Amino acid sequence: MNKADGSTHQGQYKANSLNTQDSRMRRHEVTIELRKSKKEDQMFKRRNINDEDLTSPLKEVNGQSPVQLSVDEIVIAMNSKDQERQFLGMQQARKMLSRERNPPIDLMIGHGIVPICISFLQNTGNTMLQFEAAWALTNIASGTSEQTRCVIEQDAVPHFIALLQSKSINLAEQAVWALGNIAGDGAAARDIVIHNNVIDGILPLINNDTPISFLRNIVWLMSNLCRNKNPSPPFEQVKRLLPVLSQLLLSQDIQVLADACWALSYVTDDDNHKIQAVVDTDAVPKLVNLLKTDEPSIIVPALRSVGNIVTGTDQQTDVVIASNGLPKLGLLLQHPKGNIVKEAAWTVSNITAGNQKQIQAVIDAGIFHQIRHVLEKGDFKAQKEAAWAVTNTTTSGTPEQIVELIEKNKILKPFIDLLDAKDPRTIKVVQTGLSNLFALAEKMGSTENLCLMVEELGGLDKLEALQQHENEEVYKKAYAIIDTYFNTGDDEAEQKLAPQEVNGALEFNATQPKAPEGGYSF
Repeated sequence: MNKADGSTHQGQYKANSLNTQDSRMRRHEVTIELRKSKKEDQMFKRRNINDEDLTSPLKEVNGQSPVQLSVDEIVIAMNSKDQERQFLGMQQARKMLSRERNPPIDLMIGHGIVPICISFLQNTGNTMLQFEAAWALTNIASGTSEQTRCVIEQDAVPHFIALLQSKSINLAEQAVWALGNIAGDGAAARDIVIHNNVIDGILPLINNDTPISFLRNIVWLMSNLCRNKNPSPPFEQVKRLLPVLSQLLLSQDIQVLADACWALSYVTDDDNHKIQAVVDTDAVPKLVNLLKTDEPSIIVPALRSVGNIVTGTDQQTDVVIASNGLPKLGLLLQHPKGNIVKEAAWTVSNITAGNQKQIQAVIDAGIFHQIRHVLEKGDFKAQKEAAWAVTNTTTSGTPEQIVELIEKNKILKPFIDLLDAKDPRTIKVVQTGLSNLFALAEKMGSTENLCLMVEELGGLDKLEALQQHENEEVYKKAYAIIDTYFNTGDDEAEQKLAPQEVNGALEFNATQPKAPEGGYSF
């Protein structure tokens, strides 16, 4: 679950970005938060529960009183030479393991049913017995890692993969389900499944005639094959899934779309080489198109994938922009779900960490109007990402872009207000942005003008209060800004450099050669 150390990644976060290590840490932090929030959207393990079986034990064929076997009796029946007794015991075991609440997994493991079930998997002359055994093992593998390990260590994986070629579609689907549970247990279990050639087994199963329930299970298994770090899955194997996953983004089924997007989000949450492999399948326009759906279970992983792609190279980011991604992000910044707003703001912040042409595309799309709204009204996680979008612009943008950001979008007040945030990391992001603004004003000879604006917006009071902050970096940054820009002690100079009001706007010193005619005005 943990993201690999940023130092292992070869590519830079973005050219001209604030601080590569900070940005990578932030990416890691957002990834972990998202993975915590998405558990309800995607389950890594799934039990096969038959509603009809929840309360009714195995019934006699003639419909008379139900047969209720004890665990000992089940094991005896499963070990019987009589095929009917075997099937009866196996089915009763499966039903016990299919209980919705508190299935006796450890009790059944302790009674040695796992190796018996695995021997039944190999009984090609009795498909129903194979199916019941596969179902029981699926539910055992849906449990804890220790319970899943019992299934793996008894060498069930190659037998499940062999069943992918079964003529019984129900049996093949149950094998896919079991393999999905095993692969979902973690990196080690996932790699065992991959090294047993699961991808060779599942790719032929996907065609226009694949029943939708079967397809859903296959795509869910594929997403688990792409998931987990430390180590990442063997890419040469996973890469074979990418063209199929890209094609599945055209599906009409919510569950298929969601799991295909999750799979791509896992692959793109890595180095630029893997991001490029996804880009090369023409997945980006399809992912961007899915951002306009009304279904949050699709939006979240599609947005996560797009957000990962724009952490790549400028060329990879350009593909998202060319796919009309920015207007979609602008709409998602207004979404009612807070985690989607946060993800959209995070994605925008990665684009503004890019080159000046990309920043201009964000400005032209009117995104900063929505960023201002997030700064004013969003939850604190979304506000932090919106603050990054602003600060990255002050780092990488041209003077004209930065002035437009502040003047046209009226972003300075809500940005400064975040100096009151409880999270020190958010405060530091805002302080860095302010430092960048002051550095620009200083080059333009307009420091006093910006000082007055910041003071009028309550920024000076907030910075002074932060000099008492418990976080050392926060109070040092606050002190540095005040000491450098506010403690001039020169009233005469202050009078001379006081801003003039032009058409109701405060203007920077118009004598600077770099300023456009009429001066920069905030």
